[in-house]
Amino acid sequence: MKILVVCGNGLGSSFMMALTVKKALAELGKEAEVTHTDLTTATSEKADVYIGAGDIVDQLDNGMRKIVRIVNMMSIAEIKSKLESLF
Repeated sequence: MKILVVCGNGLGSSFMMALTVKKALAELGKEAEVTHTDLTTATSEKADVYIGAGDIVDQLDNGMRKIVRIVNMMSIAEIKSKLESLF
C-alpha cells in the first residue's frame, strides 16, 4: 500500500505528518510505503491513500481517490483510528 501525505508546499507539515503516519502504522503492526509531497504534485501521483488536512486533501477528492482527512497532524491516536479501517 502506498500512502501519500499531502500539504500545501510539501515540506514541513507533510514531512512531520508522514513521520506520525509511520509511527501509527508501526503501532498497528502494519506496513506501507509512506511519502510526502505538495498539493500540485499530488494531483498527478498515484497512491492508494491520500492523507492531509481537510482544506488541502479535499482538493484531491475526485470521487475515485481514497482520502483521509486529518484534524491534528501530530495525533498518533487520530491517525491510527483512521488508518485502521484501511487494513
